[in-house]
Amino acid sequence: MTIKVGDKIPSVNLKQLTAGGMQDLSTDSVFAGKKVVMLAVPGAFTPTCSAKHLPSYVQHLKDFAARGIEVVCLSVNDPFVMKSWQESTKAEGITMLADGNGTFTKALGLEMDGTAYGLGTRCQRFALFAENGVVNTLAVEKTGAYDVSSAEAMLGSIGESKAAA
Repeated sequence: MTIKVGDKIPSVNLKQLTAGGMQDLSTDSVFAGKKVVMLAVPGAFTPTCSAKHLPSYVQHLKDFAARGIEVVCLSVNDPFVMKSWQESTKAEGITMLADGNGTFTKALGLEMDGTAYGLGTRCQRFALFAENGVVNTLAVEKTGAYDVSSAEAMLGSIGESKAAA
């Protein structure tokens, strides 16, 4: 079943490569007691992900921070790839999370079959906004699209959800 607005983020361990080496990072520690936007991409270094999706969040990182929102990026890649992608895109300030086995992606119900492209099981392109581990906004792209999960769209959605509250 796909996660939806009002659901709690599943508790799963992800990987992160830091200056201190490989770290396990639980989704509980990522989301608990915080406001977090998570952008998720089918693959690091893929065209739309590298040219548009992640760069939109890099460009608007200060806008999220001004609202007290942390930004994290998820992909079904290994932590070494995620760290290299962070460095190559100058995405300092964005927490890069590796879901190498797709465990978290499957728990969210947002996996996609990329075998036709030689990618195996990957994550659908999406973004979500959660407060204290509960999903407030979820924007899942149609296959091949890049529209509703951009930083600009999420900033607008978060503003609209706050105005409605």
